[in-house]
Amino acid sequence: MNKSLLNQYETPTKTHYKIFGLSWAGWVFDFYDLILFTFLIIPIGQELHLSNLMLSYALSASIIAAAVGGVLFGVLSDKYGRKIVLQLTIIIYSIGTVLCAFSTNLETLILFRIITGLGVGGEWATGQTYVNETFPAKLRGRFGAFLQTGNPVGLILASLVGGFLLPVIGWRASFLISVLPAILVILIRRQIPESDLWLQRKDNAEDKLKSLKIKSNEFVSLLLKPYRKTFLMALILAILGSSAYWFTYSWLPTYLQGKGISVVNSAMWIIVNQVGGILGLLFFGLIADRFGRRPAFSSFALTMAAGLIMITLFWNNIATYPYLIFVFMFMIGIGTGIYGGFGPLVSELFPTSLRSTAMGSSFNLARGTQFLTPILIALIGTKYGLGSGIFLGSVFALGVALFIWAFPETNAIELEKLEE
Repeated sequence: MNKSLLNQYETPTKTHYKIFGLSWAGWVFDFYDLILFTFLIIPIGQELHLSNLMLSYALSASIIAAAVGGVLFGVLSDKYGRKIVLQLTIIIYSIGTVLCAFSTNLETLILFRIITGLGVGGEWATGQTYVNETFPAKLRGRFGAFLQTGNPVGLILASLVGGFLLPVIGWRASFLISVLPAILVILIRRQIPESDLWLQRKDNAEDKLKSLKIKSNEFVSLLLKPYRKTFLMALILAILGSSAYWFTYSWLPTYLQGKGISVVNSAMWIIVNQVGGILGLLFFGLIADRFGRRPAFSSFALTMAAGLIMITLFWNNIATYPYLIFVFMFMIGIGTGIYGGFGPLVSELFPTSLRSTAMGSSFNLARGTQFLTPILIALIGTKYGLGSGIFLGSVFALGVALFIWAFPETNAIELEKLEE
């Protein structure tokens, strides 16, 4: 057993849980750092005398930087290892967020948000790759999904800091406490090993010969045979899923309040939605491991689409029954469980030499396409109402439910076989 790879163990060990813990914490603070800025926009604008349009430049810069970081650090992770790059990305986005506390004008704010975005983009793919390569194949789906629960947890954490601490400590101090993830890395970095599957590939003499062709430019390799079709499919799936998410959440609180809902009730429905999101991610992994990736993606995406249709097209029918709004907001949250399946799926489609590059590039390029989504919904909203723009999220969710069947079923596949 001692000679087995970590992903060949029957059950997870302390080492597995340490790897998962660092990767999960990294993703929590990754999403926290990305979302925290949206809670601090008003006081930042007031102190630095910046308009909302100017501040939107900083927000867009971090999203675009995340796309670049996803590609860059995905390549570095395939070259130099999962552990070191995961730690590096966490430190980079922590430093970037801390530096935001010292912003004096728009230019410095944009620069620091770019630094944050680079780290944010690189962390997700590296962490997902790290976990998916080291956990047993039969558990890969559920732990990949469990890892994604860092998303709603990070959002809730950002809400707590932005809603409760901000009025007490101010926006600069709110940024400063984001040094905590970097401290976490320093404290536990020696307690976890490198991905042994990555080490095995690195040390394999035959694979080294192959790497002369592949490692020179991993991203370019994704656009060439035999990986081009698979990578483009993964990118399209990521764009559909990312669009479903951002079309839903970019203006959802504003949409609810525009329906005459109080801020308190609106917040309650968002919390219910996020609880549904956590449960959805937990159950998605279990279902994906039991019944397969494709049925899990389809059923959860359809659930999300149904909830969105009901709170937009059929709002007038359910508005008189508040408990129904809770039900459909909860359904939308459950449906977001699909985001827990993307990491395991992509990890099962590419060999170790390209796994992190493929994951980081597809996920973050897709996320980068969303910088126009808030603007597009606002434009649609001026003519047809915000509900019409948010409704489009259901169309993209339906796209996920259908397009996933173009993929092969990869449930519990042994990653070592992808090296052959």
